[in-house]
Amino acid sequence: MAVRRRARRAAPWAWSAALFVLYGALSVRRHQLLRTTGYDLGIFEQAVQAYSRLRLPYVPLKGEGGTVNLLGDHFHPILAVLAPLYRVFPAAETLLLAQAALLALAVVPLARWAGRVLGRAALHTVALGYGLSWGIASTVAFDFHEVAFAVPLLAFSLEALGRGRHERAVLLAAPLLLVKEDLGLTLAALGGYLVWRGRRTLGFATLLGGVLGTLVITKLLLPALSPSGTYAYGEYVAEGGRGSLLMTLAAAPLDALRPEVKAVTLVLVFAPTALLALRSPIALLALPTLGWRLLSRHDYHWETAFHYSAVLMPIVFAAAIDALTPYGRFGPFSPDGTKDNPLAARHLRASLATVLAVTLVLLPSFPFGLVLRKDTWRTPGHVHVARALLARIPDGATVAASNRLVPQLVSRTTVVLFPGYPIPGRLYDTDGTPPPPTSEWILHDSRPHPAWPLPDGHWPYPPHRQQEELARAQKTYGYRVVAQDDGITLLRRKGPVARDGAETSIR
Repeated sequence: MAVRRRARRAAPWAWSAALFVLYGALSVRRHQLLRTTGYDLGIFEQAVQAYSRLRLPYVPLKGEGGTVNLLGDHFHPILAVLAPLYRVFPAAETLLLAQAALLALAVVPLARWAGRVLGRAALHTVALGYGLSWGIASTVAFDFHEVAFAVPLLAFSLEALGRGRHERAVLLAAPLLLVKEDLGLTLAALGGYLVWRGRRTLGFATLLGGVLGTLVITKLLLPALSPSGTYAYGEYVAEGGRGSLLMTLAAAPLDALRPEVKAVTLVLVFAPTALLALRSPIALLALPTLGWRLLSRHDYHWETAFHYSAVLMPIVFAAAIDALTPYGRFGPFSPDGTKDNPLAARHLRASLATVLAVTLVLLPSFPFGLVLRKDTWRTPGHVHVARALLARIPDGATVAASNRLVPQLVSRTTVVLFPGYPIPGRLYDTDGTPPPPTSEWILHDSRPHPAWPLPDGHWPYPPHRQQEELARAQKTYGYRVVAQDDGITLLRRKGPVARDGAETSIR
């Protein structure tokens, strides 16, 4: 019996270790295949690099010259905790493995909670279901993002909530305010849940803290730290800020499910739990994230790609555990093995089996399926060529590089995007003329990369526009071809580079 108890206590950690290996292997392999990007892995690495040097996170990739403080873009000071690790291991892989560890750690409280109230089979079902869920897969397959910190914070907080340790749940969720500005609303939703459960004082305090924290960050801190003096993402939900709040709220139920891709995503959010999460009020904690995503004016927020669903996965699995908890007293899967109610036992067994089935059905459609593909573990000739040309750029150089080459250079050079943006820090304005390059080196890759979720590989400008800018760099700004192979061009310019009528010396 003692051995069995020890095995059950160790099982969640064993799952965490196994998932870390999976997540880490896929993330690092994508990086080795040049499938990571400057936007976003390169940006976050430059921020953590600055923290490791005891500086504010001024990021050259968001504006040449390092004039953009990333804390004015999104509010994520929690990234500073990675600085000591990056100081010892200054590489993009450090961020990718840290993210893998954070996402894998979240399985521990979820599996432990399921095992305690539902039994051993539920422990393994929840661990597998969460660990292979599409929301986590999408996050692992797209660079590094600060929301990885929120995933274990929510998982541990919700486990405490399930055990009736409400103060502990709030303490564990409070750091969400340091992860990203919108997560204060998730903290507020936790407060609303506590009010509903009768913990009015604690609940109202948490709700108020989440709302006030969000307002302070978005209305004061972000504008103060942004070069534009505004919160750059504040108009994502409203139509350019036009219309009253009342009209926006009135239209929200209709807007939230148009077009149909939104409805598909909404169903898929709860699908990993076979929709069981919808039977628990804990699922209401997903509303803030779902709300801003479905009401956003940008279609990539509506989809299943990228990292936007990561914070929803611990919520829906916690809600599923809570929904099944009343059945945990029955059947062979119960902690004590009692069989008082065969019907309830069958319901629990069927529910767990359905969660497993949905997990396996969805698996090939999302990035964890890449692990089974041969091309994931083969290194094409194009990557070998790219690495040879990357090696010709000396440490400490200034470089303008294609989006998928940027993360290969951040740790040892000062790198910006090529072609650059016409307005520093404006992520989506690509209509104007890019600013002239001021870096000593340019490294441009004209070939697309078969990389989920950006299959065309030509972001941020279409191929013809990138070729025009490459030709302009040679004709107008004096860059000369150093090497060219398999669609990759390495250029260099010595001496001053003209920009806005001034001469800027290349160091």
